This record gives sequence, C-alpha cells and structure tokens, in this order.
Amino acid sequence: MFLDYFALGLLVFVALVLFYGIIAIHDIPYEIAKHRDHPHQDAIHVAGWVSLFTLHAIWPFLWIWATLYRSERGWGFIQRQEALERRETALEDRETELEQQVAQLRSDVAELKAQLQQQRGGA
Repeated sequence: MFLDYFALGLLVFVALVLFYGIIAIHDIPYEIAKHRDHPHQDAIHVAGWVSLFTLHAIWPFLWIWATLYRSERGWGFIQRQEALERRETALEDRETELEQQVAQLRSDVAELKAQLQQQRGGA
C-alpha cells in the first residue's frame, strides 16, 4: 500500500518537474536576447511560447536568432564590413602620409648632398 502511494507521488513529482522544466527551457533564447539587448527580444519571447505548441521544433532557430545580435557590434555582418572599410580607409590615409614623409626625407637628403658637395667643392 505504501509503495503505491510512493509511486503515485513520484509520478506526480516527475510530471511536474518535466512540465516546469520545459517551460523554463523555452525561455532560454529570450534570456539570451535580453542579456544581449537584442532589438527583437519581445518577438523571441513570444516565439518561445509558440514553440511550446510546436513541441519546441522552432526552438533551435530562436536560439540562433537570439545569439546573432550583440549590442557592441550589432548583427556582426554589416558592421564588420563597415569596420573593414574604415580600416582600409585608415590604411590608405596612413599610406599617403608615409609617402609624403618619404618624399620629404628624399628632398632633405638631396639638400644635404648638395650642401656636402658645396662644402667639398668650396673647401
């Protein structure tokens, strides 16, 4: 008799743990989105609830959607291209600056050679 009630209690406990576990798991993408300050975090939260009715079939896609965005770099696609373009522009500016410095140094060396020639010729 005791084992019957124990088994029933264990069955109810396992059912409750599974029920609340599934509900807790569906919120993971939303928590990720909230932590990353995702612009679509409300949509991810609603889609997480919808995924309960689809037996979490769309849940992996919600995880991917939530992890694609970071507040410091955005989506990571366009911003990365923009960063590369900015870096390329900075390198081109640096290259122009260095070419000007080399030209200035060549003219300085030419002046020094001319002065040296004058000193040798005049002495």
